[in-house]
Amino acid sequence: MKNYIATLVVVMGSCVTAIADVNPEILVLDNGMKFILLPRSEEPNSIAVGWVAKVGSVNERPGITGMSHFFEHLMFKGTNTIGTNNAEKDAEFTNTERVLRNQMLDIIWDEQYALFKLGEIDDPWDAKNDTPELSSLRKELQATMKSHRDVIVKDEFSSVYQGAGATGMNAFTSEDVTFYINQIPANKFELWCWMESDRLQNSVFREFFSERDVVHEERRMRTESTPTGVFQEQFNSMFWQASPYSWPVIGWPSDLNSYTLEEANRYFDVYYQPGNLIGVVVGDFQLQPIKKLIGEYFGQLEEGDAPPPPVPTIEPQQRAPQLMVVELDAQSQIEIRYHGVPFRHRDSYPLEVMASVLNGKTGRLYKAVVEGAEIANNARFTVDTKKYAGAVSFSATVKGDAKPEQLESAWYEQVDLLQNDSVSEYELEKVKNNIVADQFRQLQSNFFLMIQLGYGEAIGGWEAINESKDLLLAVTADDIKRVANKYLTKNNSSVALYNRSKNATPIDAQFEEELAAFSEEQQMMIKQALSELKAIPEEELLQTAAQMKVQAQQVPAEFKAVFDFLLKKLQERIDSLSNDLGSEEPAKTPVVEEVVEQNFVETNQKLELTAQQLAEATEFLASFQDKSLGELIQVEAALTMAATRVQGSDQVVLEYILARLTVLIAELENEN
Repeated sequence: MKNYIATLVVVMGSCVTAIADVNPEILVLDNGMKFILLPRSEEPNSIAVGWVAKVGSVNERPGITGMSHFFEHLMFKGTNTIGTNNAEKDAEFTNTERVLRNQMLDIIWDEQYALFKLGEIDDPWDAKNDTPELSSLRKELQATMKSHRDVIVKDEFSSVYQGAGATGMNAFTSEDVTFYINQIPANKFELWCWMESDRLQNSVFREFFSERDVVHEERRMRTESTPTGVFQEQFNSMFWQASPYSWPVIGWPSDLNSYTLEEANRYFDVYYQPGNLIGVVVGDFQLQPIKKLIGEYFGQLEEGDAPPPPVPTIEPQQRAPQLMVVELDAQSQIEIRYHGVPFRHRDSYPLEVMASVLNGKTGRLYKAVVEGAEIANNARFTVDTKKYAGAVSFSATVKGDAKPEQLESAWYEQVDLLQNDSVSEYELEKVKNNIVADQFRQLQSNFFLMIQLGYGEAIGGWEAINESKDLLLAVTADDIKRVANKYLTKNNSSVALYNRSKNATPIDAQFEEELAAFSEEQQMMIKQALSELKAIPEEELLQTAAQMKVQAQQVPAEFKAVFDFLLKKLQERIDSLSNDLGSEEPAKTPVVEEVVEQNFVETNQKLELTAQQLAEATEFLASFQDKSLGELIQVEAALTMAATRVQGSDQVVLEYILARLTVLIAELENEN
């Protein structure tokens, strides 16, 4: 035991290297499908799996915008063997629906569009404007789809996975990729191979026409029913002059209505061929058995006839500033967006460091407009590096009676400082410490590492995971000044001023101001999560809060703000219940930090350390007293990995140290 500390330091050192460098094995099948395989033992008996189709809205064209996102829906509808109780009848129904819908489209595109152009009807797609023939076809299609449901086994694809213990089955579509993800027990990998290869080889696009209505509803909820949704679409289309990034991922409504099954099949054959797909497997597995199963199942997929076409359009240089002014039923806000650079461009790294200098409660923006001038509830600078292009933007929500124009002026003052004054060594050092801490956090979870590997490979190379830290740490003050002068220019800017309407409906001002700090998608996530948290019984609130506080250490950086906000709201509910007890001496409700401390005490009692073990652990912990939050997170991450390689009595000491570190990190985060 007396060499324990030295041994642990060596183990930690090797773990830090393991965290910092990701070294997967790359497998390319004969049909061109690539797999990224990364065995890890940190999460026993679990594997994070997924596959990426290198296709997103950037690969579409006018007339089929939103098709990539639509496929995300269709791919969960099953195959010839999953999702139906009668494959033959299922195919007959689909074909009948296809014929009827094509007949309807011929009438709409010809007769209804002609009437629309003449001003005789206001919407060629609205059923109230149907001709008798079109109305008859619509009724026949609806009746056929209703009968079709008799041979459909609803949600069977997801039910099979859930029955096998899978969690996290989902998919998402961006401008550049469509990603299908899952988390499965290690002994269910062959099931995953069969399920995924089956839907790649035998998808039938079941409920093709009814699913279009589901996407319309999703568009209504996410875009048309939100205060800024349609305006953000307009702003995005204004910003991108030529690039296919100009249209929304979910697609334009008239394009959603115009999809044909024939067009969908062509799209699938081009973009879902093996050579355009990347599989990712991260977790507890042995390479050789996994590689054999991958070859057996995914090797059956037929190679495509030709590679997907390139995306040749390059966004031209913006030569004049652009402005959009809006009145809306929400808190006033602003966005100033500039054209930036694509993924892995050499200037992306100083732009990222610049963002870290500006963001956070210790960043320049918070100090200037939130804490200082008190004209904003929140402010942030975002770097968005896509596959073919990129953008950077300043956005903020006003506080009280302040105006978006005040935030605009305040931003230009910050730009002037960035362009003319060097960032201090202190600021750079602080930012770089946070960068290292974020790197550790992002690599802790198999699930999120799987997503990073797949997404990175699809838009430019998974190797960026290993390279980015050193490139970010190498950024100098001169680099930041250079990119500020290069990209944050007036002629490269597009400004959106969102002014709260005088007739806007009353809102919970405090909550809305807090919520405005998040993107539209994050706001939806928060509202859904809050509704679930409200359903938690009162007697389980403290335990839930404590669990969330511990889980917060593992949340990837991109989700941490959302997670922290939810934790804050949960604590507010706990405090509120405590205040409502009504007794003369109400029982004190512990705050989350106290619960974490209590968990540590309980852990300490269970571990039963000897006096010598406690002394050695205390000596080891003493070396961390002056460490920053970021450094403590790194140590915790390394020790967590070390725990898998420490056995016997040493493991008891390590568990004690980890428990104590959790408390220290919670205390520092509370201070920040």
